[in-house]
Amino acid sequence: MNKFGLTTEEASKALSEQGNNALTQPPRETFWDKLWENFKDPIIRILILALLVNVVFVYMGHGDWIETMGIFLAIILATFVSTYSEYSNENAFQKLQEEASRIRCKVWRDGEPVELHIDDIVVGDAVILEAGDKVPVDGILLDGDVKLDQAALNGESKEAHKLIAPPDFTWGDGTIDFLDEHKLFRGSVVVEGQGIMQAVKIGDSSIYGQLTQELKDDERDSPLKLKLKGLAHHISQFGYAGGVLIALAVMLHKAYLYGDFGAYFANTPLLLSDLVQAVILGIIIIVMAVPEGLPLMIAIVSSLNMKKMLRDNVLVRKLVGIETAGSLNLLFTDKTGTITKGKLEVVRFITGDRQEYPAFDVLPAKLKAFTYQNVVLNTSAAVSDGAMVGGNMTERALSNYVGSYRMEEMLHRDKFIPFNSANKYSWAAVSGNSERYCLAKGAPEKLILQTSHYWDAEGNRQPLTEEMKKTLDDRMLELAADAIRMLALCTYESDIEGDELPAGGLTLVGILGIRDEVRPEAIEAIAEVQDAGVQIVMITGDRRETAVAIAKDAGLLQRPNELVWTSAELAEMSDEQVKLELHKLRVVARALPMDKSRLVRLAQEMNLVVGMTGDGVNDSPALKKADVGFAMGSGTEVAKEAGDIVILDDNFLSIKQAILYGRTIYNSICKFIVFQLTINFSAVAINFIAPFIGIDKPLTITQILWINLVMDTLAALAFGGEPALEKYLREKPKDRSAPIVSKKMLSTITMGGVYMTFIAILFYKSSYVDHLFRNAPDHIYTYTGFFCTYIFMAVANGFNVRVSGLNLLEHIDKNKGFLNVMALIVAIQVLLTYVGGRILRTTPLNLHEWSVVVLFGLSIIVVDLLRKSVCQMLEKK
Repeated sequence: MNKFGLTTEEASKALSEQGNNALTQPPRETFWDKLWENFKDPIIRILILALLVNVVFVYMGHGDWIETMGIFLAIILATFVSTYSEYSNENAFQKLQEEASRIRCKVWRDGEPVELHIDDIVVGDAVILEAGDKVPVDGILLDGDVKLDQAALNGESKEAHKLIAPPDFTWGDGTIDFLDEHKLFRGSVVVEGQGIMQAVKIGDSSIYGQLTQELKDDERDSPLKLKLKGLAHHISQFGYAGGVLIALAVMLHKAYLYGDFGAYFANTPLLLSDLVQAVILGIIIIVMAVPEGLPLMIAIVSSLNMKKMLRDNVLVRKLVGIETAGSLNLLFTDKTGTITKGKLEVVRFITGDRQEYPAFDVLPAKLKAFTYQNVVLNTSAAVSDGAMVGGNMTERALSNYVGSYRMEEMLHRDKFIPFNSANKYSWAAVSGNSERYCLAKGAPEKLILQTSHYWDAEGNRQPLTEEMKKTLDDRMLELAADAIRMLALCTYESDIEGDELPAGGLTLVGILGIRDEVRPEAIEAIAEVQDAGVQIVMITGDRRETAVAIAKDAGLLQRPNELVWTSAELAEMSDEQVKLELHKLRVVARALPMDKSRLVRLAQEMNLVVGMTGDGVNDSPALKKADVGFAMGSGTEVAKEAGDIVILDDNFLSIKQAILYGRTIYNSICKFIVFQLTINFSAVAINFIAPFIGIDKPLTITQILWINLVMDTLAALAFGGEPALEKYLREKPKDRSAPIVSKKMLSTITMGGVYMTFIAILFYKSSYVDHLFRNAPDHIYTYTGFFCTYIFMAVANGFNVRVSGLNLLEHIDKNKGFLNVMALIVAIQVLLTYVGGRILRTTPLNLHEWSVVVLFGLSIIVVDLLRKSVCQMLEKK
C-alpha cells in the first residue's frame, strides 16, 4: 500500500467537513438578463416614454398607429439585435471554457492510483504529478522533484524548481509566496519531473479560487454609455422645449388667424380641437427629436464588426468591449505571448574564438554534430527517432534549433546526470564509432571556468586562454542586457567517475543565446497604437533588466524620461505619487497581481479609459476591473471569464485591430448622430418658425412621421456598414466624460439644419421658387416639391457626413450598402409622389419640377463643401 493519500472513508469525511475542489462560478447572465440590461440604455428609455405617449394618443383617437409601431419596432430590433449578438458569442465562449475545464487528475486512494475529476479532489488527497499536468490544488510536495511554469500565476517566465517539504513544514499565515520551493499552486504547469503533492488549499480557498471570486465586482459605465446618457439628456431638453414651444406657437397662430383673441379662447369646442392638434404636433416633434435609429444603428454596427473581428482572431464577449476599446487612453499589457512570441528560441551560437553564427544550418560540421548530440542525448526529455519529444521550454527551444537534422549513426547514451540547481549543468556519457566521451550542457558562468580548450571551425581543439574567457564574458554581458539567456555546450574526452564533472579539462563547443523574441508584427502594432494616443505599459514578472531589454526592442522605451518601476518601488509609492508619474510609466517589472489591480484603479480615478491584457489567473482581477479586458486565447479559463474580449491568437496586432474596430464604431455612431440630428434640428426649427411667418403646416404630421421612420431606421442600416479605416488610429482618444457631440459635429449639425430650414422658408415664402412649379390653388406642386427636396437634401447630406474630406465617394466601395439604402430612400420618395395623395399631401411632378427638386436637394452638398473648405483653411492657419 502506498504511504501517501487517503482512504475512501477519510476522503468522505474531508468532503463533508471542507468541501470539494469545485470553484464557485461567477454569476452568468441569461438572455433575459442581457435583454433587460439593454432596455436600460438611455436612448431606449426615451423611446419607451415616447412609445407610451403615442399609445395613449392612439387610444384617444388622435395618434398615428404607424408611428407607434415604428417606435415599437425600433426598440425591439435594437435591443434584440445587440442582445442576441452578445448572447450567441457568450455561448460560443462558454463552450470553449467547458472544453478547457474537463481536467482529470490521478490521486492515491486506498493505496491505489485512481483518476478523478478535478472538482472531486479533497483536502489531504495525494495528487500524482507528471510532466505536462496542470497543478489542480494548492499544496506541498511530498515526493519527487518537479519544475513548474507558474507564469499563469505570477507572470514569471522562469521555471520554478519545487522540492520535497520537510516533515515539520507548515503552510503558514496565508502570505502568497510563489517562490517558496515547497509550495505548489493551482494553475501552474509541470514542465519537468514527477512527484506527489498533498492538497492543502482547495476550491475557493486556493489562490486561484480567491482570484476568481474577485470577478464579481460591479462594472462602471462604458465611455459610450456615459456619452449617450448626456446626449439623451440634451435631446430630451431640446425635444420637450421644442414640442412645448411649437404647440404654443401653433395656438397663437390659430388665434391670430381667428382675428379676435378673446373670442377665440372663448370658443371652447374650436379651442379644444386646435389644442389637441397642437399637442399632437408637439408630441410628434418630441418623438422626432429622439433618434430612435441610434440604438438600432449601434447594435447593427457592433454586430457587423463582431463578425469581422472574429475573422481577425478577436472574439468579442460583450458589445461594450468593442465600443470601449476605441476610447482607450491607457493599455496595460502582458509581455509573454503578447508582445513576445511566448516561446524560447536560439538566436545565436558563439564559439570560443568569438565567432558568431545566426542559425544551426550554417554551423561547421564538427560543431553541428556536437550540438546535435548535446541536444538529443544530454536531456531528461524523451527522444524518438533522433528527435526530442516534450521537455521544458529550454529543451523545446533546442529541439527547434536543430530542426530536422539527423546524424547517420547515432551514439548510445551510457550514463546521464540530470540538471540540478547546485551544479547548474547536466551531462551524459556517450559511445559509438569507436569513440567514448561526455557531453555537458549548463550555465556558462559555471562551465567556462572548467574549460581549457574550445573546438574551432575546422573541428580542432584549441587552447581557451583566460583572455579569451574574459572576451566571452564581456560578450555575454552585452547579450544579457538584451534579455538573452546563455547556455554553454561542452565535451570531455575521458571517462568521469561519480556524478560531477571534473574541475577542468572541458572543451567548449559553443554558447547558445536563447531568447523569447519580440513578435515582429507586435513592434509595428505597438507603434500604431502609440500613434493613436494610447499609452502602453508592459507589466511582467521578469526581472528589471530583461523587461527593459524587451521594452526597448518592442519600441515601448524610447525617451530618457520614460519610467521603469519594479513591484517593490511601486509598493513604496503613495497613490498620489503614482498618479503624478503615471503618464511617464512604460514598464513594471517583477509585478504582482495586486500591482495590476492597483494601477487600473488609480488610472480610472484619473478619469482615464483603461485596458488590460492578460492570460493568467493573476491577471483576472485587473481584467475584470479594467474598462476593457483583453484575455489571451491560450490563457486560463479564469482570465477569459474575466475579459470582455478574447484575443484568440495572443497577438498584440489583434489588440490593435480591436482598438481600430472600436474607433470605427464610434465614428460610425458620430456620423449617424450628425446625419440624424441635422434632420431633427431642421424639422423642429421649420415647424417652430412656420406659424410666426404665416406658414400653415410646412410639414404635415404624416410627412414628419415618414421622414422620421425612413431617416431613422434605413439610415441606421446605411451607416452601420462603414469600413474600418487606418486613419482612425491617428486620431486622439476621446475624453471619457466629453460629450459625444463635439464642437465640430455641432457646427455641422447647425449649418446643415439652418440651411434646410432656409430652403423650407424659400419654398413657402418666395414667389420665384413657387413659379418654378405649376400653379395650383392649394400650391400642391410646390408643397410636393418641398417635401421631396427635404428628403433629397437629407440623402445628399448623408454623403456629406460620412466623410470628413471633400471626396464624398471616398471608400464608398467598402460600404456599398450605403449606396443601396440611399437609392432605396430616393426611389420610395419618388413613388410616394404618385401614391401618397391626400395622406402625404403629394402629387406627381413633371420633369422640369423634378430637376428643380434635384438641384435644390444637391445644393446642400455645395454648402457643406464650402464649410469643410473654410474649416480646413482655418485648421491650417
